[in-house]
Amino acid sequence: MKIAIIGAGWSGLAAAVRATRSGHEVAVFEASKTPGGRARSFNAMLPDGRAMQLDNGQHILIGAYHQTLQLMREVGVDPESALLRLPLTMQFPDGCGLKLPVLRAPWDALIGISTARGWSWTDRLSLLRAAARWQWSRFACSDDQTVAQLCQSLSAKVIQELIEPLCVSALNTPADRASAKVFLRVLQDSLFSTPGGSNLLLPRIDLSACFPDAAARWLAARGGRVALGQRVQALTPQSSSWRVQDEAFDQVVLAVSATDAVRLLEQTEPGLSASAARRLQSWRATAQVLQFEAITTVYAYGPGARLRQPMLALRSDPANPAQFAFDRGQLNGPAGLIALVVSASSGELAATEQRVLAQAHRQLGLDLKKLRSVTEKRATFACTAGLQRPGMDIAPGLRACGDYVDGPYPATLEGAVRSGLSAIT
Repeated sequence: MKIAIIGAGWSGLAAAVRATRSGHEVAVFEASKTPGGRARSFNAMLPDGRAMQLDNGQHILIGAYHQTLQLMREVGVDPESALLRLPLTMQFPDGCGLKLPVLRAPWDALIGISTARGWSWTDRLSLLRAAARWQWSRFACSDDQTVAQLCQSLSAKVIQELIEPLCVSALNTPADRASAKVFLRVLQDSLFSTPGGSNLLLPRIDLSACFPDAAARWLAARGGRVALGQRVQALTPQSSSWRVQDEAFDQVVLAVSATDAVRLLEQTEPGLSASAARRLQSWRATAQVLQFEAITTVYAYGPGARLRQPMLALRSDPANPAQFAFDRGQLNGPAGLIALVVSASSGELAATEQRVLAQAHRQLGLDLKKLRSVTEKRATFACTAGLQRPGMDIAPGLRACGDYVDGPYPATLEGAVRSGLSAIT
């Protein structure tokens, strides 16, 4: 078939790679001049004038992201050199918190919980009992249960120092609203499944180099088209095809945000059959009610600034909004560059920046100056309890993919990649 893929984020490029591998003729249309969507890099400059690459938000992967890691290998990126692999660590600057040993699942989680620093035996036993219940129930719960309800038997310290930061980092949604069903799936795949599934994978190269740039080169080498700087304004249905940018295609895959997909579909019904138009309207209505959460990454710099390990958890509250700090000097940036991440971010950016820098001084002992801040206002959909997400099929010959499309994962790179691969049959 001749397939048009609209959007060159991680889901769209995953779909394009699978379609090309399957022998289809592929054209990718991307409004931006840079592929990668919400996980890409851009040019920046240090205070001394040195050029460098920053990511449009600090991202991490985990060892359970099997499809993403395999796709990176397929387009020529070696995950073992591109990503720093560490045991799951949710430790704070004072050394308290959880750090898993290098063992097979689930022994790494069980021993890590039993030896967590700063936790009493009451804290540890509350989590071990809860983990046993979750395993016994096969990590299942009702659709409308929240993470806070799921974890109400845990001690306050475990909730504050593990569940809340883990939930907001994985689902980008506060625990009192986040879906327990999705949270349990993340726990199952990361902590209690394959060896190394819980490992943190921190990029040692910029995000564009991790996959999008390599995928674009891979596609071009095999005859695919990646048209950057081309915003698709309309889709036109025909008898057995679709027109995109005045060109006919057998199939179209919408690999754009839910908001952009709804915008494109608003003028697509003419030419469809009555039943197809109803399907499209239903899909659009479901996508239209999705709510979104922002993520702010404050890049700050201080000569000689260094963390005790590449990633640290931070104690977060309204006055201390960042949940994590990353030492980019230990990853892929110059020494002294620290990334401070505020998940489920809200409020005025300038005020957030001031609070984050003050938090870095109090909790990390670092005097940093803001270098650059990046806020993705629609970084993820709000992964709330009972949420109904739009499906993949929109109309005959028209499908959607992306981290917001119905599936078992929250808005993660793995969710985006799996959705893109599934969009090609």
